[in-house]
Amino acid sequence: MDLICNFPCISIVTCILGGIVSSALKGRAAKYLNAVILLAVTIMSAFVFGYTIMTGESFTYVMGRFPAPWGNELRAGVLEGGMALFFCIIMMLSLFGGQEKLHIEIEPQKLNLYYILCDLLLSSLLSLVYTNDLFTAYVFVEINTISACGLIMISQTGRTIEAATRYMIMSLLGSGMLLLSICMLYDMTGHLLMENIHQTLRASVTAGRFHVPLMITIGMLCVGIAIKSALFPFHTWLPDAYGYSTVSSAAILSSLVSKGYIFLLIKIIYRVIGFDVIYASRVTDILFVFGVAGMIIGSLSAIKENDIYRMVAFSSVAQIGYIYMGFGLGTQAAMVASVFHILSHAVTKALLFLSASGLADASGGSRRFLDLTGSGYRNKIAGIAFAAGALSMVGIPLFSGFISKLLFAEASVRNNGKMLPAMIALAISTILNAIYFMKTVIRIYTPVKADQETILLKKHKLFAASMACFIALNIFLGLCSDWIVDLIETGLEMFV
Repeated sequence: MDLICNFPCISIVTCILGGIVSSALKGRAAKYLNAVILLAVTIMSAFVFGYTIMTGESFTYVMGRFPAPWGNELRAGVLEGGMALFFCIIMMLSLFGGQEKLHIEIEPQKLNLYYILCDLLLSSLLSLVYTNDLFTAYVFVEINTISACGLIMISQTGRTIEAATRYMIMSLLGSGMLLLSICMLYDMTGHLLMENIHQTLRASVTAGRFHVPLMITIGMLCVGIAIKSALFPFHTWLPDAYGYSTVSSAAILSSLVSKGYIFLLIKIIYRVIGFDVIYASRVTDILFVFGVAGMIIGSLSAIKENDIYRMVAFSSVAQIGYIYMGFGLGTQAAMVASVFHILSHAVTKALLFLSASGLADASGGSRRFLDLTGSGYRNKIAGIAFAAGALSMVGIPLFSGFISKLLFAEASVRNNGKMLPAMIALAISTILNAIYFMKTVIRIYTPVKADQETILLKKHKLFAASMACFIALNIFLGLCSDWIVDLIETGLEMFV
C-alpha cells in the first residue's frame, strides 16, 4: 500500500519525462510512447482512486521528505483520485478518436511536438488535481497554459495563430491575478501549503485581522480562475480556440483544460480559504450572477452560429456557467452538482467535438449547417454519437446531462434566496439548448437527394471505438449517478 502512495508523484514525473523523451523521437514513436504513458498513468490513477475508497481517508505524499513549511506536498483523496482517473480516460479517448486525422491536420515533422504538448498538459492537470502547495499549482497552471496554447496553434493556420494569441493574452491576465493573490496569501500567512494557509487564515479571521486584504485576495483568485476557465464575460477567446483547433485538441481543451482550473478553485474554496469564509465574503453572489448570465448568453450565441464547431464551443460557455452558478448557490448540494457537471460536461463535450468532425468529413470538410444536411446518414457513427451528446446536453433521462440539471434543480430548491432565478435560468437554458442542439440533429438527419450523397468515407476503427466508449461513459454517469454523487460528497468531506 505504501507503493500506491507514491503513484501521484510517479504519474506526474512520468508524464514530464515522456515529454522530454518524445522530443528526441519521431512522430510515430512519440505516439506509441504517449499511448504507453497514458495507459500507465490511468492504471496508477485507478489504484489511487481504489485505495482512497477502501481506506476512506486521504493521504499526503511529502516531496523529498522535507516537512512543512519547507517541503512540497501532494495530497490524494477520493475526489482527487477519481478526477485524475477521469482526466486520463478522457484524454486517452480524445486522442484515439482524433488520431486518424492528425496526419492531415498536422505536418509530419510536428507530430512528436503534438505528443510532447499532450504529455505536458496531462502532467499539469494531474498536478492541479494532486498538489497541496499553491505555488506549485501556479507553476503547473503556466505549464497548462503553454501546452494548451501549443495545441491550439500547432496546425499554424491564420485563424489558429490568432486564436492562440487571444487565448494567451487572456490566460496571462488570469495567471497574473492568480499569482498576485498567491503572493498576498503568502504575505498574510507566511505559508504556501494549503492546510497551513487555511489554519493561519482561520485564526486571522477569528481575530478580525486582514479583512480587507483577504476580500481583495478572494476576488482576485476568483476572477483569475474565471478568466482562465472562460466564465462569461471572459469567454471571448474560447470560440476560436476550440473552433479552429485540431479535432483532438478541441476535445481535450473543451473537456479538460478549463476543468483543471475549476478543480483548483474548488480546492482553494475548501482547503485554502474555507467554505464559510468564501460564503461570508459574498463572492458567491457575484459568481452566481455571472454563472446565470453565462448560461443564457452562451446558449443565445450558440443559436446564432452557422458553424457546428463554433456552436459546440459557445455551448461550453453556457455549461461553464452552470458550474459557476452551482458555486454561487453556496451550498454543499450545489457544490456536488457542480463537480458532477464537470464530469458530465467533459464526457459530452469531447463526444460532440469528435462527432462534429466526423459529420464535417461526411460533408466535404464543410462545417456549415446547410452542407451538413443528411450527414448523419453518410457517417452513421458520427451521427449517432452527436445525437447522444445533444440529448445529454438538453437533459434527456438516461444521459449524464439529465442528472446534472436534476442536481442543480434540487440544490436551487434548498436556497430560498436564489431558488427562483436559478430555476428560471435552468428552464431558459434548457429550452435554448434544445433549440440549437435539436436543430442540428434534425439537420444531420434530414434526407437529401441520392445524387448528392457522393462522399465516401473510410471506416476508422479508433474513431468508432472512441465514440462507443464516450456514449457508454455518458450513460454510465447517468445510470450510476447515486454511487458517483456519494463519492463526490465523500471527496468534498475529505477536503475539510
